[in-house]
Amino acid sequence: MGYMKEIERKFLVDTDKLPVLPEPMRLQQGYLALGPTVRVRTQEGPGAMQKAYLTIKGSGAIARDEFEYEIPQYEALQLLDLAHGSVVSKKRYHLPVGGHPELKWELDIFEGDNAGLVVAELEMPNPDLEFEHPVWLGQDVTSDGRYKNAALSQNPYKNW
Repeated sequence: MGYMKEIERKFLVDTDKLPVLPEPMRLQQGYLALGPTVRVRTQEGPGAMQKAYLTIKGSGAIARDEFEYEIPQYEALQLLDLAHGSVVSKKRYHLPVGGHPELKWELDIFEGDNAGLVVAELEMPNPDLEFEHPVWLGQDVTSDGRYKNAALSQNPYKNW
């Protein structure tokens, strides 16, 4: 953890074409600031693994600076109470990326105020990476700021 350069693409998903999904992680995240983005996240995954993170993200559509630190769960829950806007809740599934066994799709099925939205993100080692587009992958929305989780906390999908 700590500093990294986040390079990712984001796509809408055709849920009718998805394969059988593995067991998800459950994520809740709130935003303490929006410029730069300061996020607190709790996650609970298969086997009751519980973790929490404080993340600071710079600006950018495909590539941006990111600082992430694991924090105690009880502190994360207190910070979620301070979040601006609504807390973003979602189930996350990890799916393989064809031709790149070291990479994985992060498929997010949103809940609550963002129910009905399903996106897939791919974190990549460089912005020019060629990758297989699975049949369920839809429109590229990487450059559409409405689909950023911080934006969804301020203007949820149900309001679109």
